[in-house]
Amino acid sequence: MFAKVIIRRLIFSAFILLAVSLIVFGATLLLPGDAARAILGQQATPERIAALNEQLGLNLPAWQRYLEWLGGLFVGDFGTSTATGGPVSELLGPRIGNSFVLMALAAIISVPLGIGLGVYSALHRGTRRDQALTGISLVLAAMPEFVIGIALIAIFATSVFQILPAVTLAPPGQPVWLIPAQLVLPTATLVLVVTPYIVRMMRATMIEVLDSGFVEMARLKGVPERRVIFRHAVPHALGPVAQVVAIQLAWLAGGVVVVEFLFRYPGIGQALIDAVTYRDVQVVQAISMLVAAVYVVVNLAADIVGILTNPKLRSAA
Repeated sequence: MFAKVIIRRLIFSAFILLAVSLIVFGATLLLPGDAARAILGQQATPERIAALNEQLGLNLPAWQRYLEWLGGLFVGDFGTSTATGGPVSELLGPRIGNSFVLMALAAIISVPLGIGLGVYSALHRGTRRDQALTGISLVLAAMPEFVIGIALIAIFATSVFQILPAVTLAPPGQPVWLIPAQLVLPTATLVLVVTPYIVRMMRATMIEVLDSGFVEMARLKGVPERRVIFRHAVPHALGPVAQVVAIQLAWLAGGVVVVEFLFRYPGIGQALIDAVTYRDVQVVQAISMLVAAVYVVVNLAADIVGILTNPKLRSAA
């Protein structure tokens, strides 16, 4: 039965990605301006524009272009960049790796930190420490990522401490992790944006689980408090929190655009902004589908974790 649930979720996820592909392709058709004219400049002759449109396949009907683009996605072909004339995969390959490093660092830090602080806050509910954590998480959750990033730049890269670079220092083509200092501020920005939501959800769920009957029964049976918390309470609280963690990790794929632009980080966010500026439709479509795929995969993983950690959901499955 569990395998059937996963198969149904996979089929549903495939339909979601298909719907997203239709929306993305339709949205790019509505972009203002002409790609060929944007590449050749305003002084280009109609003959040159027509020749470039034919070379790029822009003179074909929209439905035919969509089917060819969709077929290329199934074999890993994202098309040709209208700005560089090269394959989109070669353009985005290094940038995807850079963004993955940034998102992975943020996830590795924020998820255990958020869960740990949420458990700590729940175990000390009503105390000043709980109130302080709740207040700080509420303030951070209300602040946009660019505000947090600018604040970190002001504190650690300009007038106060001046100990970290404000922008990415790695030259083009060099892996970003060779200069670890340039990863600190963008990673810290993403961590401070993602962690508060996990803390608040983990605290609320943990308090509910601690007040449940099976935890009270375990305590009455003399089970040590540490075992009650980490063997009984925390696993039951992780199921609902997994959905919030999935949403926040999926947000990293989209929210990283603003952070990368702020810190001039050479990832998919900066590539997306450049592609929109130069009307590089193939790059916009590829990045949009990559972000959508991350959303779907992460949420599917969260559903699996929620089923495995929740006995009721596991029994239902």
